[in-house]
Amino acid sequence: MAVHTAHPTPDAEDRGPEEPPDTAAGETAGERHRLTALQGLAALSLDAMASVAYGPEAIVLVLAAAGAQGLGFTLPVTLAIAALLAVLVASYRQVVAAFPDGGGAYAVARRHLGRRASLVAAGSLVLDYVLNVAVSVTAGVAALTSAFPTLYADRVWLCLAVLVLVTAVNLRGIVGSAKAFLVPTAVFVGSVLAMIVAGLLRDTPVSTASAAGHPSALGEGATAVGALLLLKAFAAGCSALTGVEAVANAVPSFRAPAARRAQRTEVALGALLGTMLIGLSVLIGRFQLRPVEGVTVLAQLADASFGHNAVFYVVQFATMVLLALAANTSFGGLPVLMGLLARDNHLPHVFALKADRQVHRHGVLALAVVSGALLVLSGGDTNTLVPLFAIGVFVGFTLCQAGMVRHWSTGRPAGWRAKAALNGFGALTTGIAAVVVTATKFTEGAWLIVLALPLLVVAFERVHRAYDRIGACLELGRIPGPPRRVRSLVVVPVSGISRLTCQALTAARSLGDEVRAVTVTYADPEDRRAAEALRRDWDLWDPGVELVELPTVARSLGRPVRDHVRELTAAHPDAQVTVLIPETEPARLWQRLLQNQRGPVVAHAVRRGTDAAVCRLRFRITARPSA
Repeated sequence: MAVHTAHPTPDAEDRGPEEPPDTAAGETAGERHRLTALQGLAALSLDAMASVAYGPEAIVLVLAAAGAQGLGFTLPVTLAIAALLAVLVASYRQVVAAFPDGGGAYAVARRHLGRRASLVAAGSLVLDYVLNVAVSVTAGVAALTSAFPTLYADRVWLCLAVLVLVTAVNLRGIVGSAKAFLVPTAVFVGSVLAMIVAGLLRDTPVSTASAAGHPSALGEGATAVGALLLLKAFAAGCSALTGVEAVANAVPSFRAPAARRAQRTEVALGALLGTMLIGLSVLIGRFQLRPVEGVTVLAQLADASFGHNAVFYVVQFATMVLLALAANTSFGGLPVLMGLLARDNHLPHVFALKADRQVHRHGVLALAVVSGALLVLSGGDTNTLVPLFAIGVFVGFTLCQAGMVRHWSTGRPAGWRAKAALNGFGALTTGIAAVVVTATKFTEGAWLIVLALPLLVVAFERVHRAYDRIGACLELGRIPGPPRRVRSLVVVPVSGISRLTCQALTAARSLGDEVRAVTVTYADPEDRRAAEALRRDWDLWDPGVELVELPTVARSLGRPVRDHVRELTAAHPDAQVTVLIPETEPARLWQRLLQNQRGPVVAHAVRRGTDAAVCRLRFRITARPSA
């Protein structure tokens, strides 16, 4: 005889009708809704790819404070960031292999650094993913309103429209989003690589029309480049590394072998991102580019490489589209992370459910709602959100790297010292970047992240404690005693005699040993006459079930039924009391407005005030009643 042990997460009841059946056909259909390596690159790398539009610019704007001399350090700073990128890619390849269930920094920290550290990592990733959606959408819309200034007043509505579009695509499954965004990703990457190649073949800029007439952003009077400035430029440029962790977070979204496909995607992402970052930095030095107000560095590079022609506008349009769609990285990674948190009892179990297209629908919708609120509160302004961005991801990077050091030192496989040293170096550099970014942007709004992160961790802890209490009450994980039969008492609220009443009493007599019909009566003369008429009709009908009147002075329906159920429970402590509420199910949705809503009122009162079971019997009203 097989013995099945109950586990606390997720409950059997949580696996609702959304999940596909556990059959070979279901598994085959599920594989169709998972990612290939190329699709993963399109679905999960948009954030990282789009960061080349603002990563090099962030470096240049910081170094511009030191004048032309400071701009000479653009390539060395970029090479340092590319080296860190290589460390992160190598590390996350190992994370994918060691944690094929996904979760990235959260999974690593949970196993090797403890539950509290894992919640800090999870909270930092949640904040970063949410902010990525808001920043990406507002940046894309900002590019659009720069080209069409008349749309500026409607930027909030445009942001919400883009958010709805991305959400709708992701509700069709992560493969659907990958297919939809594959072309924009290919156009952007292809145009940037083509721009790098064209720029390297030129000795001087083809055109500087885009920067003409714009004031320079170079600092005045700066003669030396200090270590603090270089550190600040490095931290600012590290914003280009956001999104590198998304592949490791969403490993379960890939087709089998999932880990191998995810590793290929991670390497491809690192190679493309590193090539573009270094290539753009080389062009900045080659063309001696100077930052100007109102024109992006990428636009100036496109102008210098291709000229101010149709190709220039293709690059700008591709950049705008990819910036807006970079929010898709969050929709690919965060719902999977929320599913893992729900599995570990740190979020409601509903976030662990999957729809028939292998999409965590509730996580997608939650991300859309929170991001939409951020867009409205910020007024669709990118500059309001950017100071909050990228702090969380560095915290996650640092914890992940530190956890992998513990992973190698504990298991000690072949070559573990070199691997641990690599991860230790990565933890040190990302930790420094996290401190510098937080310190330099603290007064600009980063204090909100510093405050929000511990609050989010506290929320995770509260949810976990609530599930612990539920599990203790239900004795989850223990083998209960054998079920036994007890006396059953069924209460049926009625207000008249009809076919619905007859079906309700029939169902009640099938369920219980004793059935009692109850009706609430009021003191008003008109109500009293109706109650007397019901009593006469009941006696004439004689269904074999006692009708109990529940007199009340207040015009209340649920309270008298609740009080009567309490009395029955007290009088029959060993009996199972069930309240069966008959209701009609209209043929048309709009016809629900015609119902008196007595059923929900009684069910709410009984559920809140008693331990009785509540059953709601649906009587379907057909479009054409039978003769």
